[in-house]
Amino acid sequence: MELREAMRTAGAVRRFTDTPVPDEVLARVLDDARFAPSGGNAQPWTVLVLRDPEIRRQVRDLAVLGWREYTAQAKAGVRPFAPGPDGRWRGAAVDLDEAAATPAPMSFVDELDEAPVLLVLVARLTALAVMDIELERTSIVGGGSIYPFAQNILLAARGEGLGGTMTTFLVRREPVAATLLGIPADHAIAGVLALGYPQHRATKLRRRSVAEFAHVDTFDGPPFPAPSED
Repeated sequence: MELREAMRTAGAVRRFTDTPVPDEVLARVLDDARFAPSGGNAQPWTVLVLRDPEIRRQVRDLAVLGWREYTAQAKAGVRPFAPGPDGRWRGAAVDLDEAAATPAPMSFVDELDEAPVLLVLVARLTALAVMDIELERTSIVGGGSIYPFAQNILLAARGEGLGGTMTTFLVRREPVAATLLGIPADHAIAGVLALGYPQHRATKLRRRSVAEFAHVDTFDGPPFPAPSED
């Protein structure tokens, strides 16, 4: 598959067939993904391939709590866990303890442990060059050394005929998850990736056009034109 096609068709897949993913296929995915860029070529990632059914179930249960907190805020009309205009998070719009205790059925999260491939992506914090660490806003720069690797996993999976998506709900219970998975204190959970052979794939992904997000010189500058073929 050509790169351009993979990029344009690797939308989130959350429903998988029961067909197992061979170890050799997953090995190729990870082998290709490892060429992702990272600051100083630190390659700060570790991938946990979850196979033990009980560990999978516990990870699912922890992720469900994060999903409940997320969806309760969405239902309240706010962007879940989003910082305010000043770049800082001012707290949840709902009682998070109550939200975590309130069922919010969602088949993908509720059945996360049944994904053919379940990966926990871990980042070594001491390897990140967090250039915005002193700014008085939510930090985002450190992710530049870990999330290109996650995207490479999804693109490589697409090239193998797989589908998948990444979630971060587990991060809401990182201390418990870290103990469960034996993650050292100087590491952090960056996300969970579920992969498998898709039951169906979106035929057309909806995304903003180039002219909507690209501007010349300044934030409010004229739009950069989209390619003529689009």
